[in-house]
Amino acid sequence: MITDSMLMRHALSLACLSLLLELPPARLASGAEPPAANPSKPTTGSAAKKKEASDPGKAPVVTEHRSRIGTLDIEYRATTGFLPIKDNGGQVTAKMFYIAYTRSGQNSAKRPLTFSFNGGPGSSSVWMHMGLLGPKRVKLRDDGFALPPPYELVDNTESLLDETDLVFIDPVSTGLSRATKPEEAKKFHGVQEDARSVAEFIRLYLTRNDRWPSPKFLIGESYGTTRAAALSRELLQQHRLNLNGIMLVSTVLNFQTIWGGSGNDLPHVLYLPSFCATAWYHQKLEPALQKLPLKEVLAQAEAFAAGPYQQALLMGHALPETQFKTIASQVARFCGLSSEFVAANNLRISLNRFSTELLRDQRLVCGRFDSRYTNFTRDPLSPFAESDPSADAIFSAYASTFHHYLRETLRFEDDEPYHILGNVGPWNWDAENEYADLSEALAATMNANPFLRVHVSSGFFDLATPYFASRYTMNHLRLHPKLMANITMDDYQAGHMMYLNLPDLKKQKADLARFIQQASAR
Repeated sequence: MITDSMLMRHALSLACLSLLLELPPARLASGAEPPAANPSKPTTGSAAKKKEASDPGKAPVVTEHRSRIGTLDIEYRATTGFLPIKDNGGQVTAKMFYIAYTRSGQNSAKRPLTFSFNGGPGSSSVWMHMGLLGPKRVKLRDDGFALPPPYELVDNTESLLDETDLVFIDPVSTGLSRATKPEEAKKFHGVQEDARSVAEFIRLYLTRNDRWPSPKFLIGESYGTTRAAALSRELLQQHRLNLNGIMLVSTVLNFQTIWGGSGNDLPHVLYLPSFCATAWYHQKLEPALQKLPLKEVLAQAEAFAAGPYQQALLMGHALPETQFKTIASQVARFCGLSSEFVAANNLRISLNRFSTELLRDQRLVCGRFDSRYTNFTRDPLSPFAESDPSADAIFSAYASTFHHYLRETLRFEDDEPYHILGNVGPWNWDAENEYADLSEALAATMNANPFLRVHVSSGFFDLATPYFASRYTMNHLRLHPKLMANITMDDYQAGHMMYLNLPDLKKQKADLARFIQQASAR
């Protein structure tokens, strides 16, 4: 049985980065992006003031910029501010912070528009904003590993701004977004509650910015993929809005695939290939497997997981002793562990046990968001990781650079704290006595809108939302074969935030650009 506390621990650990803004809107500014020593002079904008006149707070800030994306110099406008969320009586119940990038000199009626958010629940939109999609990205090593502080931003030559305008949304209680009455924030903290407020934000943004004719897309990461599925249903049912495409990055729609527990063996099956990838990366497999390319190793691991391993777990105590020992030996072979350790865990290796056991001889623990990352453990006997090395490595870099970027480049000035990861507990999963599952919402939306396309990005070294679990979910949508053709799945050689790895960033840009072009019929 999964308790509320267990749900919250798992939910908050999914914040990705997911991996996961509340200032009063500042003044309207305009002008070319200045060098650091010569900041642009703020000016007023009557149109923006008129649109925001009836709302609490100030007008949004607008700045003009130019960035190198691919082989092009792209001119664009950045708009930073809030939109109000109102109840049925017309009272403002929350303000939601956003940062929008609009390419200059384009016909907005034909220009694709993508709404982006991260996960958690409880995460702001900073991760994909400053790592994958936006015109600036956090500078890391080319393999995605962290550099020492102080941190810096660089031009994101792989930004999707050449293909689509971008709107980064912070759900209520994340970033700078806040409920009007703090004690009523809980009214936004749930699967359906969250979907309603974000859908209302999208409706209002489209209306105020005359973007209803645009091809429309969602992109979510981690719990953001759960939100995207719920949103697709909410937008269709409440606003009659059909999307062109949904991009799912590190997917979790059916939580039964990743949350283990008594009576649920499915995650053990779906995690095993990612454990194998991790062991291969850290050179813990036997020589016959270690010498093979990763994809060949994973093909063997997938066949074992979906076949003999799944059958053995299904049998439970009915599994003969000789077969138990054989399966234990095979699990150990694919996971880089000892057969004695696997047997002692009844063939079922939890994420925590694996992360702390694989490199125990080196007193290292593997990362959850990206198992390529490691860090030292102070307790060499502990079965639990003290923290996630992959989160520790990059969270500060993103937080530090974003705070500076918001004030110095986007000219949005306020002293309120920006919650990179906000407190949204307890979260209403709307799944009493069962696992939250939004795959049905996505399937129903795809069935109602046969033009809707879905792209799924998965990282081989993601131990938060393993790639094999994403495939399982997509292959169990109960869709007509012709609609299944609308789903594209691409894999990458990194973890939850695969775009931290520069080769993956380049590949993902190409994959998503092609997807947007096809889904918007361009």
